[in-house]
Amino acid sequence: MASEKEITLRESSDTTPRTKTPPRSSAIPVPFVYNPSDDGTDENLLILLHGLGDTQIPFGKLGRQLHLPQTATLALRAPELIPFLYEQAFQWYTSFDPLGELLEHPNPTPALELMDKVVNHLIKDCAWPPHRIHLFGFAQGGTVAAEFALKYWRTELSLQQKSLPSSEDLASHTLTAPRALGSVVSVSGPLLSYPTPPKPCPTPVLIFHRPPPAESALPSGAIASFKKGFAKVEEVKMKGEGMPRSKEEFAPIMRFWSEHLGRRQMEGLYEVMSGMAPPS
Repeated sequence: MASEKEITLRESSDTTPRTKTPPRSSAIPVPFVYNPSDDGTDENLLILLHGLGDTQIPFGKLGRQLHLPQTATLALRAPELIPFLYEQAFQWYTSFDPLGELLEHPNPTPALELMDKVVNHLIKDCAWPPHRIHLFGFAQGGTVAAEFALKYWRTELSLQQKSLPSSEDLASHTLTAPRALGSVVSVSGPLLSYPTPPKPCPTPVLIFHRPPPAESALPSGAIASFKKGFAKVEEVKMKGEGMPRSKEEFAPIMRFWSEHLGRRQMEGLYEVMSGMAPPS
């Protein structure tokens, strides 16, 4: 009847698949725990990076417990076994000198190279767009998360610079915008570098940390370093020690994710549209 509304199907503008291909152990050189989204829509991927002396197992469990909507989780194990210990305890980069003392200026390069391999696999083989990849790390894992977000952004800027046309080709050339990762949450993880990017990284950052005398308190100047490297930095300081443990402590992190995680607006690859004519 003419008075009835027409119901038509319109293809989603999102070109990525609703359900992503799980990462392959052959492409990721460390053990990991992957959990697809609870609701069957893999719109975001949260990569979880544990702290010094831990493994991927507790953070794989944390990823499942978060129940973030439309969000898969991937907990990675750090690549290096800590020497001198009789337990499975891992580090993202060499952290101790031969006497067992913490290094004052460690080199995170091995961890950043690992993250390069992981993220390239996720983008190229598993169909994750960079802006839908989010990082969460505790202590040393938080450092790796933030340093990698900066490194990824610098690489994107460099690729854009190399693709710039000559002056005579400029009119017909379309510039490709550099891509940034979705977000970073660093829990008590400072930057090791002194960032001086030509453009601040647009990836939003939340720094959750403990004030002194907490063992995990950030060094002085840590927040200022983040603000030199990133355009959007939020800070949450709460008394206590280590990881956030209560609902109240996790509340600002959950709020940050609610603002920055993407959301697919339809069910599956098609959405039901009411009262619209089919596209020609």
